[in-house]
Amino acid sequence: MTVDVRWATIEDEAALAAILCEMAEHYRQPPLDADRALSAARKWLGEESPAYPHFALAFVDGEVSGLASVAIAHPGIDLERLLFLKDLFVRDNIRNAGVGRALISFLADHCLSHGIGRIDLTTEDWNEGALRFYARLGAERHDQKVFLRLSGDALKAIAPRP
Repeated sequence: MTVDVRWATIEDEAALAAILCEMAEHYRQPPLDADRALSAARKWLGEESPAYPHFALAFVDGEVSGLASVAIAHPGIDLERLLFLKDLFVRDNIRNAGVGRALISFLADHCLSHGIGRIDLTTEDWNEGALRFYARLGAERHDQKVFLRLSGDALKAIAPRP
């Protein structure tokens, strides 16, 4: 089986929307509205991606089979950019067939060829499959940082008001 991985372009908007909807279901989230997902994919791939890519898509036999959602962060104290892997998702029917590894390999190659020093990522502490997968790739658990989030009411409370 051959896995083809590439950066998503505007021509991939329908494929991206479809896999985002499937990912929401997989993680037991409320179903995404397909039209809203397509509109978001169109915006992300059309308006926001020229500076940096946002999504790597994996295809098997021409069908989208996985995605990696990423962001490039600029240097901190070490003057080295990093790639933050927000989400890695492989369709249930093709799990354990090398799609996830192909996506990570694609990202690693991008990092090495563009002077990006590392890939940072998070996963849920209960997701044993993901933890085993990343450990097999050589990822180290990095307990020096604490993951925090500002959202909802907290985000509104700190935003300046006109």
